Amino acid sequence: MLEARQSVRNLPRFHPPLDGRDGLRLNFNENTVGCSPRVLARLREITAEQIACYPERKPVEAVVADYFGIQPNELLLTNGVDEAIHLLCETFLNSGDEALVVVPTFAMYEISAATTGARVITVAAETDFRFPTAELLSRITPRTRLIAIANPNNPTGSVAELASLLEIARRAPQAALMVDEAYFEFYGKTLLGQWRSIPNLFVARTFSKAYGMAGLRIGLLSGNTEHISFVSRAASPYNVNGVALACLPTALADDDYVRQYVDQVRQGRELLQQELARWGIQHWRSQANFVLANFGPLRTAFVQSMRTRGILVRDRSRDHGCDGCVRITLGNTEQTNRLLESLREAVAEIEAREVSTK
Repeated sequence: MLEARQSVRNLPRFHPPLDGRDGLRLNFNENTVGCSPRVLARLREITAEQIACYPERKPVEAVVADYFGIQPNELLLTNGVDEAIHLLCETFLNSGDEALVVVPTFAMYEISAATTGARVITVAAETDFRFPTAELLSRITPRTRLIAIANPNNPTGSVAELASLLEIARRAPQAALMVDEAYFEFYGKTLLGQWRSIPNLFVARTFSKAYGMAGLRIGLLSGNTEHISFVSRAASPYNVNGVALACLPTALADDDYVRQYVDQVRQGRELLQQELARWGIQHWRSQANFVLANFGPLRTAFVQSMRTRGILVRDRSRDHGCDGCVRITLGNTEQTNRLLESLREAVAEIEAREVSTK
């Protein structure tokens, strides 16, 4: 009788909130206004013949490498960062190896590592979701073969000091350290290129967030040339679709579009944090395009109240240490103004209801 591997049967499930997308999408950390108009124009230029051909990744990798100031053999374009995580696990993890993951964080690190049969060891963030450098270092053993860290982290928006990440890589030379910089544009600090002195370091980026191309599924994994060559062997030669490859150079060329959007998100992030503080709602300073706030037992009422106002936000209560927490994505200036107005109405409504029932 056919059965799935035990490691797969034991996997936790990833549950994206796909029960309706109507409204202002502040629940997925996506770009809320979409990709550059130049990308849309490029899409319209794609011919039937181009779609009929298998995609060529290498020419676009050369363009991307030039944009980021690295060498083409130091990167691999992937089907989103999800595939980058999967390929790292498939390349470096064996059954019985150990993978370290700081929680709360993006669920796919644990899922992809556990699929290989590796033992996933979770390290809890410190108070206020501070990065647990000392504890993480203490959990490194000779069996540690992968360490996955989102910087900035999702869902908290917190960051680790770059020096701490480099120290972790140095202390675990037998392990692949993947620093997932999916939210780099909203933070501005990177370890790109540091693998030249610390070869077990990998840096991942995505074009799903600031660039507004989540639907095209394209990201990249960068690192030491020898290690990237081994990761490439585990990848399909046609892992990134031709439409995404055709559009990526155009997206990179429109720096002004991305910069303007990121500036508005950063400004909105500050306004949202100020508004939460005015209401006395616990939240954590974020370096990403979202803010995590603790509504306690009122979280469900808040999420529902925002939905009735046409705004979708994400309940993160199932994440480690996040009971009562809601993650709110930021968009452009107009969308932030709408968010703040709706938040004030929702919180006032909930507080009035609580008073009337006492």
